[in-house]
Amino acid sequence: MNGSNSTDIIISGIGVTSAIGQGQNDFCNALLQGNHRFDLMRRPGRQLPLDQVGKGNPTAFIGAEINKLVMPESAPRRQLRTSSLTAQVALASVAQAWDDAALDEVDPARIGLVVGGSNVQQRELVNQQDKYRGRLGLLRPTYAMGFMDSDICGLCTQTFGITGMAYTIGGASASGQVAVIEAIEAVQSGRVDVCIAVGALMDLSYWECQAFRSLGAMGSDRFATQPELACRPFDQDRNGFIYGENCGVLVVEKAQNRTTISGYARVAGWAMAMDAHRNPDPSFDGEVAVIRQALAKAQIDAGQIDYINPHGTGSTIGDEIELKAIKHCGLNHALINTTKSITGHGLSAAGAVELVATLLQMKAGKLHPSRNLDNPMADEYHWVRDQAVDHRVNYALKMSMGFGGVNSAICLQNLT
Repeated sequence: MNGSNSTDIIISGIGVTSAIGQGQNDFCNALLQGNHRFDLMRRPGRQLPLDQVGKGNPTAFIGAEINKLVMPESAPRRQLRTSSLTAQVALASVAQAWDDAALDEVDPARIGLVVGGSNVQQRELVNQQDKYRGRLGLLRPTYAMGFMDSDICGLCTQTFGITGMAYTIGGASASGQVAVIEAIEAVQSGRVDVCIAVGALMDLSYWECQAFRSLGAMGSDRFATQPELACRPFDQDRNGFIYGENCGVLVVEKAQNRTTISGYARVAGWAMAMDAHRNPDPSFDGEVAVIRQALAKAQIDAGQIDYINPHGTGSTIGDEIELKAIKHCGLNHALINTTKSITGHGLSAAGAVELVATLLQMKAGKLHPSRNLDNPMADEYHWVRDQAVDHRVNYALKMSMGFGGVNSAICLQNLT
């Protein structure tokens, strides 16, 4: 690693499971080709019950769902039978990152795990409650463990023998990136030598879908009969985020922790700040603050950033505020694309999945296209639109925000 030293923090392994692909090769190929899986959602518990349809409620929710999940050989089959979709997808994704970073050679007592996301198993809980309503005495005892987000930690630490720290952390849609920041600081402080950050799949039920729709955050009535057109961040015709099942995992350690590991990128800078504001509307000041703090920590100026992976959800207000913050910080020269336009919004998983997408693009020397960016909100930004482009990324900036005033930013430096 050119010019690296013992205090540098690197990403040494990644794992990803998404509707567009499982594993970094399938995921990256789908990104670069702009492949998608947007459709009416069909997973049980995602659509309104039949007795609620036609009462002024929307009849269908659009999203991107994982078609097939391949579990690792190491997965404990008996435990999987009582594990939620969220926990299973986390385990499958951690297994990828574990092998990628060769973690078998690390003392398990020096490995930490941070799962980003809270209240991430809602569909599973609704389905179980509906199934056992009226016969509560037959409810399986494992419900007492499974309804807690910490069950994800339990499944992963048991499977891989991790005996260092492990916990969950919530930051709404910024949870995945907040987990990465927490992992960085755990390694930096010496609490552990290696830390695995998971952006957990947020398994929405029709309750959450309905609430997001009522809030005006989730689309899309406009494209109800054309699901493939519904997800359109930064486009003038956007009308809310479109959900996508996703999970991203990143392994964080010091650059010279192991001479056998080269790493994907150096974590040059990072920041997290709150708006002191409960409501879901974004804050220009909060976003500007984390951009500036991350750049200052990285000891670079805005002109050195040559790629931005934005939060970009398709929100009417959120996309506008984010572009204003990018411009205010002198970053509108950098190339921008929209990962959510292909994967959908993974909510708690989004920041981690999009960091994985950023790292894979840096490795490939290509930036993926942006779907449905037909009429960009503003022409003064350097959009990557309907075709992938060749581009060497030297410094990338990843933005991730969440309800409740959570703002975060991470700056990555290419190691080659």
